[in-house]
Amino acid sequence: MEDDTLHAKNQRHTPSLGESLKATNTDTTSHAKSVDQENQRLTQGKMLKHERRDERGYIRVAIPFRVTLNDSNAELNGNDVSLGGFSAQSQRSFEPGERISASLLMAAGTFELIVPLKAECLYATPIEAGKGYDVSFKITDIEPKHHESLRQIIRSGLSGRAPDIDGILDSEDPQTPRKRQSTKPTPTSRPPKPIGRYILLFLAIGLLILAGAATAYRNFMLIEPSFAAVTAPRIEIRAPSPGVLGEHEFTAGDRVERDQLLTNVINSDLRSDMILAEAALNYNNRLIENLRESLEGNNQEVSLANSAQPASGDTITFESVSPDIAEARVEQFEVVRDYENSRIAALKELEASNEIYSPCDCIVAWALSSATGVYIDEGERIMTLIRADEGDVMVEALVHMEDISRIEPNQQAYVTLANTSQPIRARVRNVALDIELQPRAGFPSWVRQQQNVASVLLIPEEPLPAESVGQPVDVRFTETQLLSDASERIWQGVNWITQSSKGLYRAAIEKIDTYREGSDETSNEG
Repeated sequence: MEDDTLHAKNQRHTPSLGESLKATNTDTTSHAKSVDQENQRLTQGKMLKHERRDERGYIRVAIPFRVTLNDSNAELNGNDVSLGGFSAQSQRSFEPGERISASLLMAAGTFELIVPLKAECLYATPIEAGKGYDVSFKITDIEPKHHESLRQIIRSGLSGRAPDIDGILDSEDPQTPRKRQSTKPTPTSRPPKPIGRYILLFLAIGLLILAGAATAYRNFMLIEPSFAAVTAPRIEIRAPSPGVLGEHEFTAGDRVERDQLLTNVINSDLRSDMILAEAALNYNNRLIENLRESLEGNNQEVSLANSAQPASGDTITFESVSPDIAEARVEQFEVVRDYENSRIAALKELEASNEIYSPCDCIVAWALSSATGVYIDEGERIMTLIRADEGDVMVEALVHMEDISRIEPNQQAYVTLANTSQPIRARVRNVALDIELQPRAGFPSWVRQQQNVASVLLIPEEPLPAESVGQPVDVRFTETQLLSDASERIWQGVNWITQSSKGLYRAAIEKIDTYREGSDETSNEG
């Protein structure tokens, strides 16, 4: 006994300073090796990340759970589990190194938590009392979210609380972590703010001020008409005589060429007069031919009709006269024949005037429907044509009488069509007080009823499309060339940006609605 005590005393020694430093270096070297091994393991792509030993991460916890194997319907009763592995009871033996894919079924309150993983068998020990084996497995692969769920369940077991799904979802950890020393980080020097953002801010403010000034100058300093629209000379096609309108296929917007047949008017009275005139002419020709034959036969008496116009209503009788009287009556019949020829020619001219042809290369602005049996009176409007030649399409503006004194011929103005961002320069052609002296298409009649305005015609520097006749436009008359030009361009640029932003917003909303409709249809089909 004494020998053992002496032997133990001989083995004891007091650590010296050098030995302490050596031990410290040895611990440091082993810790560095463990860190290198951990980094090597992470770089190899292993998803399982072990915690430190002092965090109680690998303590086994005996909680009720079951193990189901994915490749078979076998189910194992679990013994204990940790973050590194688990053990369970099995009816069959597993070979060391055998890999399995399984799921841990753990009770968490009224729910059952499933933790899928891959494991490797470490050893299998036969159970002394009973049939089966105690098999230990090492977890080789598990997803981070399932690894966190397993950690929460193990922590709940270590704290003495039953695992609960509410406790797992809670952000608090049931185990109070030990306090660690916190070192205050050294305050880093704040980087200087970039001056570019301030430059952009001042530029944006300057642009807003400039746009506001241009808008105010445009709306308050420039002359704005009460109404303006694109106009062109109009030609009214009216009925030359009463009758039935012939069929045609022209509608508003169609182009017609010069001398092209537009339509015709069918006058039944004119046609009846034509038939009667031709019948009288044939009757007189026949009478003249018969009298000539009788006179050439040297007859003492000639049978002669008492009338040269069968349509006069008198009863036609025949009498016998001498050849001299017959010669005189032949001359009378020839005069009547010439009258009937002239009358037929006049009727043909009237009938020809009922065929209406286009007077120019124009555009149909309005056309009366040619439905079957449409009766029109003489002078009734059939069509309205618009001259669309170069220089005919202009802009007409109604300016208040108070501003007429500020407008002169050849004064410059800006015209902006609908849905465009670039203004078109124009110059004043003339100012007219009597609007009816220059009939133009494109202006509604109710606009012209205003009495205190004058009509101003503008000639655009760029030709306007004929299809724009009748469209309202925005017109501004300038007095100072430079300021007006700058303000108009700035205002149009701001307007273009606004319209583009609205278009992008509408396109984005339509795409979102289309995507939602497609998602709803897919969900309904599912």
